[in-house]
Amino acid sequence: MNGLPIASVIPGAALGTPADRLSALFDAHYDRLYRLARRLTPSADDALDLVQETFLRAARSPTSIPLGLMSEEAWLVRVLINIRRDQWRKTAVRRRHPQEMTDSTSVDNDPEAVFIVRSTVWHALDMLTPRRRAVVVMHELEGLTIPKIASLLGISAITVRWHLSAGRRDLARTLRPQMGETNENR
Repeated sequence: MNGLPIASVIPGAALGTPADRLSALFDAHYDRLYRLARRLTPSADDALDLVQETFLRAARSPTSIPLGLMSEEAWLVRVLINIRRDQWRKTAVRRRHPQEMTDSTSVDNDPEAVFIVRSTVWHALDMLTPRRRAVVVMHELEGLTIPKIASLLGISAITVRWHLSAGRRDLARTLRPQMGETNENR
């Protein structure tokens, strides 16, 4: 044709299936999104993961992508930036709250110490409300994602996040005295 990507020649509404539209979006915007992701991440692999996650989100909700070359690109860029911000937030939280329980020197070699730590944590989990305990256990111990937990419990993802955040706070408050910390230390 005239050397333009196919997505700029064929309007988004003319593409038949969501898969066709996603393919056209990928062809039209991949390079730009990769360049942006490369500036936002420390490595090329992280940039590829970020772009992949962006297109996965687009594939999960194709009806939310606006029509038009400029508006769909803006939507994809906003999704990519939001994903990266979420990653930065997670990293910041993990830096602020390092895993104190894995901090002890000989716990791994001492079966009695491992038992004491586990029973202390499970006792603290038992003090949570049933739903909050379920969310914390599914996310932190079983490694389930927030959308999966929401689906299993029949609640929204926002509610899962709220229970997870409150559960972590409650656990920290309960475990702090066992770890030899007082409120003055925090």
